[in-house]
Amino acid sequence: MRKSECSKLHIAMFPWFAYGHFIPFLHLSNKLAEKGHKVSFLLPKEVQPKLEKISLYPNLIRFFPLLLSHVDSLPPGAVSTSGVPMELQKYLAIALDQTRDQVEAILRVNKPAMVLYDFGYWVAALARQIGIRSVHYAVVSSMSLGSISRKLAKEMSVEEWIEVPPGFPSSKVRIKAEEVVVLLFKAEDFGNGLSFQDRISTSVKESDAIAFRTCREIEGPFVDYVAQRFGKSVFLSGPCLPETQTKQIEEKWVNWLSKFEPSSVVFCSFGSQSMLTNTKQQFQELLLGFELSGLPFLAALSPPQGCLTVEEAFPEGFEERVEGRGSVYGGWVPQELLLKHPSVGCFVNHCGYGTMWEFLLSDCQIVLIPEISVQVMNTRLMVEELKVAVEVERGKNREILKDSLSKAIKLVMDKDNEMAGLLKRNHSKLKQILSNRDLQEKYINNFIQDLQDLIK
Repeated sequence: MRKSECSKLHIAMFPWFAYGHFIPFLHLSNKLAEKGHKVSFLLPKEVQPKLEKISLYPNLIRFFPLLLSHVDSLPPGAVSTSGVPMELQKYLAIALDQTRDQVEAILRVNKPAMVLYDFGYWVAALARQIGIRSVHYAVVSSMSLGSISRKLAKEMSVEEWIEVPPGFPSSKVRIKAEEVVVLLFKAEDFGNGLSFQDRISTSVKESDAIAFRTCREIEGPFVDYVAQRFGKSVFLSGPCLPETQTKQIEEKWVNWLSKFEPSSVVFCSFGSQSMLTNTKQQFQELLLGFELSGLPFLAALSPPQGCLTVEEAFPEGFEERVEGRGSVYGGWVPQELLLKHPSVGCFVNHCGYGTMWEFLLSDCQIVLIPEISVQVMNTRLMVEELKVAVEVERGKNREILKDSLSKAIKLVMDKDNEMAGLLKRNHSKLKQILSNRDLQEKYINNFIQDLQDLIK
């Protein structure tokens, strides 16, 4: 009998206050609890009811609510990044840091063997004081972590900002000179006098081990680079994807999608934190790009600033011109379920890490418009190394252009195009590997064994 089958762990989870972190940490908790391990999950009190709905093992996963102190400049009632603009998230980081005493009390009383965390740069030092282990669990790609393994400063030249660190395993997975703007925030203050990069670097360097929500089949060389660069053990949990939902899509989506041929609809979604459509001009440019493609489309987009509804921001005559083949929706949509609908053949998205795993398990052709630095790195991996997607070419000021979007969509949807065929074959091979239940089982079992070895 493997040790992982007989020695049960007690693990604390303390993710950054963002749903893009809460949910992957909870998916991992579900996988651990499925194997009989106990989890203490620390999170803001107001977030608990939402996460309880996706906790599959309430007898083994216990939530510990944290009370957030008021921080000046943080929007009233803010307990996660939802609704908090990027430039104000440093105040949320201060609120996280101010939970330190609560976190310490919970860890001392409940005595887990270890704590998995990410943005709490002080957690590893606290864990050492208490006498438990600490693991930095990154829910972003290993490329992103590997690429910030050197000191960044505002005074650096563009060439210095985009320089690939020594030994980095790819010259293609990188930020381009015209994209430096997406990196600058890493040198900005991110709470308590630390830059964003200092916060993450300290968190990683102080930990007993680093863990990633990935697998070698996707990021192998980058994982090895991080291990070598930081001189630490690196554990892989696998993507920790939830079981495929048996839930049906709402009838309104089924009725609309069923009007079209298999694999003919372009679906677009950028996630709740996206700023791509903040301006009316960029919002309209996107819509005109879908219209220009000539294909049926379903776009789930937030209204731009200054507009209460998506309809207010439509280009003149747009609604009439796309009637019957185009739908723009301003609310939440069941992305994962829509990707599985047989009529959907192309997915235009931002390449967020969670979304990346969802589209890799779909049959759709992939068109990417990354926004922030981690999404840019994910995109380069998908486009340049794995060759499963195309990236939309941007204008001189990184603006989205309708012609470029339309061109990318037409390319991947052209059944006779050689490049489209290559992308589809590569994607199909990866999907086959990732959807193998034995592979996912192997990763979680090895991950548990690594955690057990850490506390020997």
